[in-house]
Amino acid sequence: MALAVDAGCSSQDGYEKAPEAPPASGIDSDKKITLQMMESLTNPKRTALLSEMIAKFESRNPGIKVVLISPPFDQADSTIRAMLSAKQDLDVLEVRDNNIASLSYSGYLEPLNAFAAHWPDYATVGPVAESIGSAGGQLYFIANGLYQRQLFYRKDWLEAKGLQPPTTWQELYETGKKLTDAAQNRYGFSFRGGPGSIAVIDSMVLAFNGEKVNLEDGQFLKDGTTIYSSPEAQRAAELYLKLYQDASPPDSVYWGFQEQVQAFISGVTGMLLQDPDVIQTIQDKMKPDTWATAPMPLGPTGKSLITAGGAGWGIAAASKNKAAAWKLITFLSSPEQNISFSKNYGLIPIHTSAAYDPYFQSGPYKTLLEMTQKTDTFLHFKPPFQYQGLAQWAKESMDTGQAMLLGRATVQETLSKWDVFWEEQKSPLK
Repeated sequence: MALAVDAGCSSQDGYEKAPEAPPASGIDSDKKITLQMMESLTNPKRTALLSEMIAKFESRNPGIKVVLISPPFDQADSTIRAMLSAKQDLDVLEVRDNNIASLSYSGYLEPLNAFAAHWPDYATVGPVAESIGSAGGQLYFIANGLYQRQLFYRKDWLEAKGLQPPTTWQELYETGKKLTDAAQNRYGFSFRGGPGSIAVIDSMVLAFNGEKVNLEDGQFLKDGTTIYSSPEAQRAAELYLKLYQDASPPDSVYWGFQEQVQAFISGVTGMLLQDPDVIQTIQDKMKPDTWATAPMPLGPTGKSLITAGGAGWGIAAASKNKAAAWKLITFLSSPEQNISFSKNYGLIPIHTSAAYDPYFQSGPYKTLLEMTQKTDTFLHFKPPFQYQGLAQWAKESMDTGQAMLLGRATVQETLSKWDVFWEEQKSPLK
């Protein structure tokens, strides 16, 4: 939110030649329209919230029925792509920051620039939200919330041992090791070696590289080499390995999102790095005085690199109901609905007006604001969403990372593979 406020108004004013009316603006009031809508970041609570919002939309638009499709989380993105490829009926779909490039490149998404130019509420959509929903100069989705990582920790565990919340990666490792007692099934850190595992080691590598990173292209340093090619990356990866070996559950080498969060709330692990969408779950499952939040750990030079990510609602290029689909998107994305959804699910709202809401100025959200306000310490970088191989990278990095954690490859061998991968990704763009 602070990023959105600090950066000023959204750049939607740049759509200079918008048509007098948005594409497919007419909706036949005499025709019953059924919209097929599919979410990607599926979660029972989230699906329930979406269903409630859709029910409100349908009550205000009796001529439109919405069928919400909620595939299992691990299968959602592949299911969406398969339906788009087969040109099956799909009108509104949840697009993610990590697949917008590949979906738009394949021609599966309808550009929303002209639609947004005629939507009054778009004036308060912050530039960060607009940025993650855009690719190649085109807007393809309206974000439904922003994600920014922070540290969640067991306040009661640290206090019992007279420890302070860690402020650096080295301190996080040392604190995690002190909290670990394998005999009691208690570990300092909620490690994630399965799907999405690259997020932790990348945070470490970026922080260790610090100001050497090209903030406009976060997989590369300012000298054009990859972030994995530096001596700092070697030190970060060695600490990452020790964090797993000395302070994490052995089976966490295979953990994904659900497992690492469950371990934290069930009392198996004492520290967790996650986005704000876990706040509601933690609040529901844990006593208020047992946990707290802290900023992302700093690297050796006193810097931490952070980014905001997200997903949102786009329109399938093959949809025959684009006007009705856009009407649904603007309802879900209105300040009223988006701020309510963010509060109930634990996201940062996309509208700049939300930054002045007291709800987001205290508690676990205060840390997020603190990081975005300390711009000299917490440097904001752009993830490599523009690269076509990003989807492949998720599995590549997980498989090779697990091999390193299990002793089947050295740190140097792993970093070398990652270095080659990203050099190959950038080569066609040179």
